[in-house]
Amino acid sequence: MSLQQNTTGSASSSGAASVSARSNQRSLGSIVQCKHCKGCIIIIDLKIYFTKVVYEMTYCLTYLLLALSSHVYHVIAKPPNIVFILADDYGFHDIGYHGSAIKTPVLDQLAAEGVKLENYYVQPICSPTRSQLMTGKYQIHTGLQHSIIWCPQTSCLPDNDVTIAQRLKSLGYSTHIVGKWHIGFARKKCWPTRKGFDSFFGYLTGQADYYTHVQEGVSMPGFDVPKDWHYGVDMRDNDKAVKSLNGTYGTFIFADKAHDVIMNHNVSKPLFLYMALQAVHAPLQVPDHYKMPYAYMKDSNRSTYAGMVASMDEAVGNLTQSLKKRGLWENTIVVFSTDNGGEIHQGGNNWPLRGWKHSLWEGGIHGVGFISGPLVPKKVQGSVYNGLMHVSDWFPTLVEGVAGGEIHDLKLDGHNMWKSISEGIASPRKEILHNIDPLQPQPYPKISGKQLASGTFDTSIRSAIRVGDWKLITGDPGNSSWIAPPESDIKAPIPTDPKDKTLWLFNIIDDPYEYNDLSELRPDIVNELYQRLVFYANGSLPVNFPPPDVRANPALHDDMWSDWIYDE
Repeated sequence: MSLQQNTTGSASSSGAASVSARSNQRSLGSIVQCKHCKGCIIIIDLKIYFTKVVYEMTYCLTYLLLALSSHVYHVIAKPPNIVFILADDYGFHDIGYHGSAIKTPVLDQLAAEGVKLENYYVQPICSPTRSQLMTGKYQIHTGLQHSIIWCPQTSCLPDNDVTIAQRLKSLGYSTHIVGKWHIGFARKKCWPTRKGFDSFFGYLTGQADYYTHVQEGVSMPGFDVPKDWHYGVDMRDNDKAVKSLNGTYGTFIFADKAHDVIMNHNVSKPLFLYMALQAVHAPLQVPDHYKMPYAYMKDSNRSTYAGMVASMDEAVGNLTQSLKKRGLWENTIVVFSTDNGGEIHQGGNNWPLRGWKHSLWEGGIHGVGFISGPLVPKKVQGSVYNGLMHVSDWFPTLVEGVAGGEIHDLKLDGHNMWKSISEGIASPRKEILHNIDPLQPQPYPKISGKQLASGTFDTSIRSAIRVGDWKLITGDPGNSSWIAPPESDIKAPIPTDPKDKTLWLFNIIDDPYEYNDLSELRPDIVNELYQRLVFYANGSLPVNFPPPDVRANPALHDDMWSDWIYDE
C-alpha cells in the first residue's frame, strides 16, 4: 500500500459501512466526499460489486479511484513532494544525535520529527552509491562495481536503466537536481537532463574547489597526464557553462539554487528535488565564521570539516524554510542520507565503527540516514527504525511507496520500505550485497585466495555481503582501523589481523563494531554466505571501467569539463 492509496476500511468497519450504506440510496455514479479524507472524492458504482472499477479523473484534486462493494479506497489530493538530500563523505559519528561534538541542530530536529534509520547502508564511495540511488540496482548490475567514474572516463549509467527521476517524471512530477552528479558525462545522454531531470544546476565530476569550482581531473590511478592538460571549471546550468560564480562558496550556491527551484515550482505538480550537496567532501574549505566555534579542536582538518558540517546544516534549514514559505512543506517527504562513510584524512569520523570511506568495513558503508516531514505517520515520528535497509531501496520506496507508481516492469534490487518504515514493522530486506569487485588489486600481490566452492570466485576477490545478522568479507576490504574522534580522549583498539588474511565473518547485531572474527568458529555460516556471493558473482555484468580518454582535456572545451563524444 502506498502513501498515494490507502484502505479506509472494509464493509465491517464503521467508515466503509457508513459510505456503503449511503451509497445504496444513491444513483449510479454519484459522488460523495470521503469522511476520512476531506481532500478526495469517492465515486460509488452500484452496478458492479466484485469487479474493480477504475475512473480516470481530470479534476485536479484526485488522480485515481477504486470502488468495491466491500472496500472503499481514497487517495490524497496530490502526490507528495519528495526532497532527497544527499550529503557527501559525511561521517557516521558527525551528526549531533550520534554524540558528535559537531552541532547539527537542523538535522537533529528533522530526524527527531521523523524516523532515524539505524540499520541503513550505502556504498563505500561516491559513484556506486549515486548509481544505486538512481537505478535501484546493485552496482554489479550496472557494470559500475569498480572504483568511481573518473573525469577522463567514458562510463556512465547504462542506457536501458530507468532512473528514479524518469519514473517520477512519468507520474507527473517536476524533477530537479541541484549539486553533484558524478555518474558520467562523456556523452550528453549521460547528463542529468537526459536521465529524467527537468533541470540541473551543479557539477558533473566528483569534486571541485568550493570557491573557484575548478576540478583538476588528474588523480585517476595510472593516468599519464598530457603536458597540455588544463584544469577545468565544473559548473552547469542545465547544458550551459557557468563561469560567473568564482569566489562564491559552493554550499551557498546550491542552497540558493534549491531555494529558486522551490519558489519557482508550479504547485499544480508534485516536486522531486534531489539536492546532492557538495559538502562535506574535500577540499576542506569553509568561511571562517563557521569554523570559529571549533577552533578548540587541535586537529585543523577536523575543525574545518566541523565548520563545513555547520554550513551544510544551515543549508538544509534554509531549504526546509523555503518549502514552508512556498506552502509545500505539509505535503513533503524529506530524505537525508550520506553517500558513504567519512574520510578520516579529510576530517570525517565514523566512530565507533571500524574503517572509513573506501572500505567495506562498517565505517565505510553504515550510513547516516533518516526520513522526515509532516507526511511521516505520527505513530512513528520520533522513532528509530532498525530494519535492514540499503540505498537501492529508495527507488521503489519513493516511486511505489510514496508516489504510488508502478515498479513491476523493472528488475530492481531495492525493496519498497515505505510500509515497513511508516508502520514500524519488519523489513522485507533480508540481505545486502555490499559489492563484488574483481578488479580491486590485493595490497600484497603474493596473497592467494581460497576457492570455497566451484566456479571462478575465490576469497582474494574484494567483496562483502550481509545476510540476516551475519556479514562476510573477502579480499582486501580497505583500511581496518578504528579511529576515535580527535577531540575525544578515547583510545581506539589497534587491528591485529594478519596481512595475508582474506576472509572475515561477523555477527553485526552482536558485534556492530567488527571486533570478533568468527570465520573459523562458524564455517557453516561462512559457506552459506559464500554461496550467496557466488550466486551474485555469476549474475554480474562485466565491469565497465574504461581507460582514460585524453579528449576529456578541459583545454579542448573552453577550460570546462564537458562531454567529448558526440554520438547522440
